[in-house]
Amino acid sequence: MFRQDSYGPIGIFDSGVGGLTVAKAIMNLMPNEDILYFGDTAHMPYGEKSKEAIIKYSLEISEFLYQKGVKVLVIACNSASATAYEALCEHWKQRLPIVNVIDPVVQFVCEQQFSHIGIIGTKATINSGVYEKKILRSCRDVHVHSKATPLLAGMVEEGLAGTDVSRSLIKHYLADPKFSQLECMILGCTHYPLIQEDIKAFFKEQIKILDTPSITAAHLRQVLIDTSLRSPSTYHGEYHFYLSDLTESFKEIASYFLGFQPVLEHVVL
Repeated sequence: MFRQDSYGPIGIFDSGVGGLTVAKAIMNLMPNEDILYFGDTAHMPYGEKSKEAIIKYSLEISEFLYQKGVKVLVIACNSASATAYEALCEHWKQRLPIVNVIDPVVQFVCEQQFSHIGIIGTKATINSGVYEKKILRSCRDVHVHSKATPLLAGMVEEGLAGTDVSRSLIKHYLADPKFSQLECMILGCTHYPLIQEDIKAFFKEQIKILDTPSITAAHLRQVLIDTSLRSPSTYHGEYHFYLSDLTESFKEIASYFLGFQPVLEHVVL
């Protein structure tokens, strides 16, 4: 059975700063929830790692967060969601609910009945074909156009979002004929919402760029309701951040994006 402790924190992990987009959406939607965030900055980006390595890192991080008392685990990383979700579910079985960032988005695009869907992400995510397989399995009359955009996550980690470098890379990747008839774009990497405005500008606001962190947060809220694990509404959430490598870029991006200076703790697993 799942831990029946509604006061327990939500555990979130990613390879770096990208998962902060999911964490912030959860903070905004459920300010009464405690959050423990783990950024595996020593091993980022996950998109360039093997499936075996990503599963190993994910299991180690989940064990760490479980020992800290988390009541639910959020895989705030598309590469880990694509390659390690099933392994994590098998490992934890009924002890810990696990939410990934792919299934809620697939459900959303199917409900919206888009016919031409674009997906960009890391090599690990795109090569897995997980989005395309799940969308085509669940939706009718839909065309999926995917492309690996491996340099974007590293660019975001370097703090270059919103710069000429960001805009040049986006143009390099997205000026692709197969994206000419899109109705919506799935940002298949949690780093990408940090460059969402540049992506919108490239498409001249003519297609819908999905707010994937908010979609994930809404799904998580329903999971907490269904498992009776929501924190009382009168409670005010607290946040703690763990990093496998204390980097200056994480500190700067996190404080700018979150709007406060997070307390960072270095942890070696």
